[in-house]
Amino acid sequence: MDICSDEEVDEEAERLKEQRLQEYAAKKAKKPALIAKSSILLDVKPWDDETDMAKLEECVRSVQVDGLLWGASKLVPVGYGIKKLQINCVVEDDKVGTDFLEEEITKFEDYVQSVDVAAFNKI
Repeated sequence: MDICSDEEVDEEAERLKEQRLQEYAAKKAKKPALIAKSSILLDVKPWDDETDMAKLEECVRSVQVDGLLWGASKLVPVGYGIKKLQINCVVEDDKVGTDFLEEEITKFEDYVQSVDVAAFNKI
């Protein structure tokens, strides 16, 4: 009757553990890296009630960069006949930030008074 020593069993267990770790690492390396994204809801305020809101929205949507996807929008009453544009977008965190969006949108000085982040959610 052949009895294995504890050392042989430990070596076999260690070898098996090492092999499984290598297999796991290889499997994990094949998976695509998860891209961090965020959903941002922006409030874009016009100068007054005479601002062309369709043109304002067109200007906002004209901001196109890699990692930015515009979504749904709606006009929300603010008061005194003025409505603000509330627009949703999804951004890749590594490529597009809220500061960039605010700077680009406020460049349309004829239509946009200010831009605020109404909601910011990680996806």
